[in-house]
Amino acid sequence: MQPAKKVRPELEKETSTSKRRTAIIVGAVLVGFIVWLLPTPVGLSPEGHRFLSLLVFLIIMFLTEAIPLPVTMAGAGAGLILMGIGEVGSVWTAYAHPVVFFVIGCLMLANIAEQVGLTRRLGNILLRRCGNNVVKFSFFACYLFGILSGWMHDVSAVTLGLMSLLPLMRAAEIKPGSSTGKFLVISMAFCCSTGGMSTLAGGGRNMVAVAFLQEFTGIRVTFWDWMIHAFPVALIGIPVVWGVVYLVLRPDTSLRFPKREMQRAVTDDPLSRKEVITLAVTSLVFVGFLTTGVHQIDYSVVAVLGVLILSALGLVDWSTLNKEIPWAVSFLIFGGGISLGRAMDYTGTAEFLANIFFPLFEGRGWIILFIGVAVFGSLFSEIMANVASASLIIPIAIPIAQMAGINPAVIALTLGMFTSFAFLLVIGCPPNAIAYSFGYFSTFDFFKVGIVTEIIAMLTLAALTIVWWSILGAIV
Repeated sequence: MQPAKKVRPELEKETSTSKRRTAIIVGAVLVGFIVWLLPTPVGLSPEGHRFLSLLVFLIIMFLTEAIPLPVTMAGAGAGLILMGIGEVGSVWTAYAHPVVFFVIGCLMLANIAEQVGLTRRLGNILLRRCGNNVVKFSFFACYLFGILSGWMHDVSAVTLGLMSLLPLMRAAEIKPGSSTGKFLVISMAFCCSTGGMSTLAGGGRNMVAVAFLQEFTGIRVTFWDWMIHAFPVALIGIPVVWGVVYLVLRPDTSLRFPKREMQRAVTDDPLSRKEVITLAVTSLVFVGFLTTGVHQIDYSVVAVLGVLILSALGLVDWSTLNKEIPWAVSFLIFGGGISLGRAMDYTGTAEFLANIFFPLFEGRGWIILFIGVAVFGSLFSEIMANVASASLIIPIAIPIAQMAGINPAVIALTLGMFTSFAFLLVIGCPPNAIAYSFGYFSTFDFFKVGIVTEIIAMLTLAALTIVWWSILGAIV
């Protein structure tokens, strides 16, 4: 009798992984199908009902990554079309939305800055100020780029922050999947998202909230008004968010960046010609971002023009750029997220949920309405763009506030600030997708950290705003 053949451990592991993946996919399909079979709720369109069933399936796929996330997000578009939820043209054009090209443009500019040595120099300047302790460095870097997110787009801030950090991480041999690697990348994304609440320039959601407020009530919130209410809160909110990520992921506090990096930090050479040109063009791009209200040129066009100028000046190594830019993340993951957000809007699903949710807070006082706007805005931002969330919620919440005698400006401020906390899903906002593109964490890692961070951040922000706005007289 011949002895049984031994199965190689690698083959056993592969078979186990394949079975698990198949079980997750089948389970997700069944859950989505069950939702589809349930009676369509009163007030929800048949398309909205089908969208909910698809969304349940996709969320399971997001969290488990049984199928690679870019493939899942490409499949999301196909699902919207096959299930009769959206038209072919409207679904696929979302994958080429201006925001997608804005993200790509920012990633390209940061990569060019890395090629010419600017991001290394920026990292070295931070090393000089912060020392080479990895955790201490992370705190100061996240605080710096978090504050900068209020003055430039959070996409620009997180891209610059990560591109200056990653060379140091590689030098310290901080591996993808390690607690320290996850901590460094996720904390940067979360802090930049949080910092975007601090001024009107920090994100489109802030401008939309202010525009709707003026349209519906005639109340005008100026740049200074927003800043005086939000900036002090962001100054405290950023380190709180960083601290929660630190406590959840527990990075190695003993890690140091190599001494040779510290030597470079102390002995940086003068700026080269390529660095000067790249810095000048990038600065002009940032000025362009801040002045879009004046020249009316879209962010995406400004970013791409910056890349075009640097390319014309011979500063772009296309082969490196083509290899380093995470095209799948930009087009498929973020584009797919925009497509789903649009579908949530045009199927009436978002309005259906909002009309169920907000009447629960009517007549219960400003604190309850405040909490409702905060929670609903934050959760909607996980699937819809935060600008779309603001556009949807403001018209519903402001009349409720006015009937209750609540200052409607408080609702606009609340919505703009709390939609900064899209911390549950990678598709929630551009900083999440950019951080994910570097491969240091999985979507489930992100969710585990995000759910704790989001709850604590929202509670902290609620307490801070109630105290600070009471001092300012915005709430009584």
